[in-house]
Amino acid sequence: MDTDELSPQQRQVYDAIVNGPRGSGPQHFPLVDAAGHLQGPFGLMVEFPEIGGPLQALGSALRYRTALTDREREIAILTVARCTASPFERYAHEAAGRAAGLDESELSRLHAGTFVTTDAREAAVAMLTAWAVDQPTLTGIDRVTAQPLDRTAIAEVTALVGYYRLLAQLMGLFDIGAPAGPN
Repeated sequence: MDTDELSPQQRQVYDAIVNGPRGSGPQHFPLVDAAGHLQGPFGLMVEFPEIGGPLQALGSALRYRTALTDREREIAILTVARCTASPFERYAHEAAGRAAGLDESELSRLHAGTFVTTDAREAAVAMLTAWAVDQPTLTGIDRVTAQPLDRTAIAEVTALVGYYRLLAQLMGLFDIGAPAGPN
């Protein structure tokens, strides 16, 4: 959808995305294509502003205002990308993961589902993410609390997983893949 064709509600969502932290911070992947169209799930957020506005606000909060480290967040997102076979999330978040300090070997292991780390918090994030993707309802939270994550981190990882699963489902439904070319 061309930006000059946006309704006022769509323009509001578009502006929140491109002028918010996603557009003003470091760009690990192009947010918009050469024609100014938002890539990945962001175009859907603009197309459907009634749900897109709240989704982009939630995504911004999960990406920029949690206690998770950048590496922890990217480990969780890339685990969801693998579990949901989301090409855009893999494309976008491998670039973000590199910027967060994940090396090529770690990225390959995340993609293969064989990621291991000696960092106890990162291991707990990876375990909780895989568990949350496999279990539609999290039960037995006591199994997780023995790990080095507090209740806030557990809630943040679980919300992050749900958000990125939703994005993967939307992009799958509307056949949105990764852009061509390197990230």
